[in-house]
Amino acid sequence: MKNQLFYSFCFLLLAMNLSLLKAQGCSDAGFCTVNSLKPHNANDSVSLKNQLKIGFSVGQADHNISAYSQYLEYNRQINSKLGVSAKATSILQTGNEVSAFGLSDIYLNSNYRLDKNIMFTLGTKIPLTNGNTLKNGNALPMDYQSSLGTFDLIIGIGYQIKKLQLVAALQQPLTQNKNQFVAESYPANSVFRNFQTTKDFKRSGDILLRASYPIRISNNFQLTPGLLNIYHLSNDKFTNLNGSQQQIEGSEGLTINGNLFLDYKLNESNALQLSIGAPFLIRDIRPDGLTRSFIANLEYSFRF
Repeated sequence: MKNQLFYSFCFLLLAMNLSLLKAQGCSDAGFCTVNSLKPHNANDSVSLKNQLKIGFSVGQADHNISAYSQYLEYNRQINSKLGVSAKATSILQTGNEVSAFGLSDIYLNSNYRLDKNIMFTLGTKIPLTNGNTLKNGNALPMDYQSSLGTFDLIIGIGYQIKKLQLVAALQQPLTQNKNQFVAESYPANSVFRNFQTTKDFKRSGDILLRASYPIRISNNFQLTPGLLNIYHLSNDKFTNLNGSQQQIEGSEGLTINGNLFLDYKLNESNALQLSIGAPFLIRDIRPDGLTRSFIANLEYSFRF
């Protein structure tokens, strides 16, 4: 147990140091926080079928932008095999004397447990905006959009080997957003000239591979270090000033993040979770505005 705690502490320090050094990474389009695709607590109550969650996260994005996210989630275990969940999200992004707040997305997911070791997930992300928020009549970069503005398909599978929890998932956009941001439309001295043009943005899908290992500290406290890999399947695209579709070179590729979850069970019905994440490896270009150099999330859950 002492060795496990020591390794987890080293993992946390490494993640924090890397976040300060790289100052970019963690490109997640939403599926890494889907309930059935997250690390789970082996001591979760099976007698209480309903669960409400409320959470708040803070993260540091590119271009000196701070992001503050909020969510409300409901999970229902219908029987021993089938469960469903619904989640609504919002976000505030602020930096460069610009602040933008808006509703983000609704996630609807179902999960089916084939046996004690295998679980399947099928779901969707429904955007609450079209990804083209304006400021003073001008389109803002994706970094200030509260949603990617895409209707997405989410499918995943989880497999457990003793304590080791493995998850693979795909999040594929079925539609695209209406973003019309053109960096060149802003004055030469504007900070927005440094952002990637995303007019008629076409975003590729992502594949997730996650490995996590829960460590039981006490009856009420669990520590779970994990490794989260997200591969962006191809280069994203935009429409240039000539009206031609152009690839954003370097936007395809792998992001590797370290995660640490700290779960504390207050009683049979109430629990707290603190999670942090930071990047080890990043894509060269991340035009979707999802970059986070460091992110911390606090969640309260209630079962009934």
